[in-house]
Amino acid sequence: MIKTIGVFLQEQLLGMRWLNQLVGNLLQAIGIDLESRIGASLQFFVYDIIKIFILLSVLIFSISYIQSFFPPERTKKILGRFHGIGANTLAALLGTVTPFCSCSSIPLFIGFTSAGLPLGVTFSFLISSPMVDLGSLVLLMSIFGARVAVIYVIMGVLVGLVLAVLGGTLIERLHLENDVEEFIRNAGRVDLESPQMSVGDRLSYAKTQVASTVRKVAPYVLVGVAIGALIHNFIPQAFVEELLGAEHWYSVPLATLIGIPMYADIFGTIPIAESLFAKGAGLGTVLSFMMGVTALSLPSMVMLRKAVKPRLLAVFFGVVAVGIMLIGFFFNALSVAF
Repeated sequence: MIKTIGVFLQEQLLGMRWLNQLVGNLLQAIGIDLESRIGASLQFFVYDIIKIFILLSVLIFSISYIQSFFPPERTKKILGRFHGIGANTLAALLGTVTPFCSCSSIPLFIGFTSAGLPLGVTFSFLISSPMVDLGSLVLLMSIFGARVAVIYVIMGVLVGLVLAVLGGTLIERLHLENDVEEFIRNAGRVDLESPQMSVGDRLSYAKTQVASTVRKVAPYVLVGVAIGALIHNFIPQAFVEELLGAEHWYSVPLATLIGIPMYADIFGTIPIAESLFAKGAGLGTVLSFMMGVTALSLPSMVMLRKAVKPRLLAVFFGVVAVGIMLIGFFFNALSVAF
């Protein structure tokens, strides 16, 4: 019974297999051959678009409602009470619940730094924020299953915590505080009281965040699903296995590097990851690609460069890249072993 319930939750609730069947039936009803590459690609595209936006809306609403209890001013005060490893750990944990990519977390990083929080603490937040996003857990479960998704989040949190502490320590030893741009270090520090919000205010805030986020990520989701559909139906499986198979050591660094020139939220990378995984790419390789896109994309690095100098930017890039590849190698080894 437990297994049956688990399969139902995985395939019908999260995976929405019923939706895939419904889309297929509708396309066949208008005369589209689902056995053709074009027809199969169209089914993949329509199904994934609807599924992702349904899950995305539910996730953003839930996360935003919770975040309404922790506005930036209140978060600054909480972080300011801790010091040393405890502060780094708390900042890293905070980063894991901040959606959705490094471009979203950089403004918060700038705000925390301007508020006078130690650079090591804010750096810990910046490292962990794009590496693992708890909001992506449900989406990952819909594709890879609950076991993989939970292990991914656990590994991401553990690696993120370790890297956050090491990164903060490294900055302290290298005395990189002066590598933050002067306009941020000299910004005025204003303590604002967190406004009191009613339940209605929080619901309204959550709905606004859903609308705003959907508008923001929609182009990336559309492009990501289109690429995923092409990979799923036009790229030979043997080619993907040879290039990105879990048994090849170079697949993880290659996937990480491929992701850097791109930019998308986690929601835009998942359709591509789904297709690569179905074609035989290693699980760790796929996850490295996703994290490379969301954590180390060129737009994110350009934005961060406005706030920090090249040396500190290089430290951030190196620490995050190492963390991404460690997670990738771990999952590839796990998939080969089992």
